[in-house]
Amino acid sequence: MNTSSLKKISFFLFLFLTIPVSFAQNLLLSKEAKVSVLTCGTGNESYSLFGHTAIRISDPFNNIDVVYNYGAFDFNTPNFVLKFIKGDLQYFAVAHSYADFINEYQYDRRSVYEQELNIPYPLKQKLFDNLNTSLASGESHYIYKFIDKNCTSMVVDIINTTLDTKAIVKNADTDITYRTILFPYFDNHFYEKLGTSIIFGKKVDGLGTQIFLPFELQKSLKKVFYQNHPLAGENKTILEFPTEVPGSWWNNVYTYILFLGCIIAINKKPVAAFYLTIMALLGLFYVFAGFYSFHEELAYNYNILLFNPSLLLLLYFYHTKNSKGLYNLALFNLVSLAIYMVILINKAHLWIVLPLVITSTVLLVRLAIQNTKRIPIII
Repeated sequence: MNTSSLKKISFFLFLFLTIPVSFAQNLLLSKEAKVSVLTCGTGNESYSLFGHTAIRISDPFNNIDVVYNYGAFDFNTPNFVLKFIKGDLQYFAVAHSYADFINEYQYDRRSVYEQELNIPYPLKQKLFDNLNTSLASGESHYIYKFIDKNCTSMVVDIINTTLDTKAIVKNADTDITYRTILFPYFDNHFYEKLGTSIIFGKKVDGLGTQIFLPFELQKSLKKVFYQNHPLAGENKTILEFPTEVPGSWWNNVYTYILFLGCIIAINKKPVAAFYLTIMALLGLFYVFAGFYSFHEELAYNYNILLFNPSLLLLLYFYHTKNSKGLYNLALFNLVSLAIYMVILINKAHLWIVLPLVITSTVLLVRLAIQNTKRIPIII
């Protein structure tokens, strides 16, 4: 792309972001204009594990080639981390030149695929106007929700609004859970998989009937019909890179098993107390997040049966040398683990948390046996 074209694109972007909405809507596309959905490949950073979705408006006649991206947020937001955890962090849409957008993904070595929408010219213009109105009026600002409101669902919503019908719906993998859908994205990212397994609660065990991931939208678009013809054309590859996952000596199942195996093998009270206290503190965090956060995915987290906050009493009972208290605490948590295993039996994350269940069970059984001997038996 030459310098002249880039200057024209920059000029149009300036117009979209600064001029009044009414004027932006008067920018007419030519009959050559094309509208497409871009699906961007996954990366190795935590924020890029699931890919990305954007909308491209291309009009060679008017030298317009713009990508609308609903995945922007401001790191400088006051109390950024707390807002993210609470679930009231503002996300918003931004417009990029197509060249800049592609250059970024080229640099990151992430694939980009394009599906052109087969819609008549008036609807292309309507979508173009809706996108510009959304940016100029602030309608593109939204509260991020992992499943219900994200860069992919916002693209689905604005296209469906433009078509004046719910044309794009989930039509693949609706018989498996959100948790199951997520798991393949964590291949070679073991601790990220473990972390999401234990922090997500009941909601992600529901059937995945909503489009919430970029490649789900790509897959669904292939099967969507609008006005008796396919809504999207054949998938076109813009950039394609082989999946490259750097090896990690620590982020794998082997270090996980080795660490837990050492906890069991050492068989020392301070080590057991440390492990069980960490489990309790994580449980307290999950309880806090479940009540504090607006993220529904964090609510009703039955994983606290494993990460049981009651284990914090362990420190008190150790300090007071209360054998009966330690014995009863151990029994209570063993019962909790039994209930947990019943709940977990058909869940996608059973095998990944099973080593934690085994480790906790061994330590609690030892704790119960050690303190049974010290409980006076009254005849």
